[in-house]
Amino acid sequence: METLQVDIVKVPGNEDLPLPVYMTEQAAGMDLLAAVREPTVIPPGQSMMIPTGISIALPVGYEAQIRPRSGLAFKHGITTLNSPGTIDADYRGEIGVILINHGHTAFVVERGMRIAQMVVTSYTKVAWNSISSHTDMTDRGSGGFGHTGL
Repeated sequence: METLQVDIVKVPGNEDLPLPVYMTEQAAGMDLLAAVREPTVIPPGQSMMIPTGISIALPVGYEAQIRPRSGLAFKHGITTLNSPGTIDADYRGEIGVILINHGHTAFVVERGMRIAQMVVTSYTKVAWNSISSHTDMTDRGSGGFGHTGL
């Protein structure tokens, strides 16, 4: 398994928060923490941008994907909008996580709470080859949503 060195900056005022970490040996995502100054309430049906207190400098050819935490989704109906969110290699601002409360009660985000996961991965750039039609038809063809049944 490859280890990628990535520069990270703690946004001033967040020196007390630990850096993102993998919670288990084989975890693909590392937990992002809430860098809210005071407890922040997300009412049912509402969304809110939650700061993480960090910015990163990914190498060219890499992205970070921001994903929900399954425990928050299952226990509280809290998930991320724009999921997965993408942090591009040229972005240097603070990472924010858009949380939405699909639950029936208000949810309180507290400083240092684990609010999302971040997965860093490489990507491939595409160069389009414009053609008039596909010559290599597949068994599926143009079958779209629901084409295989339920």
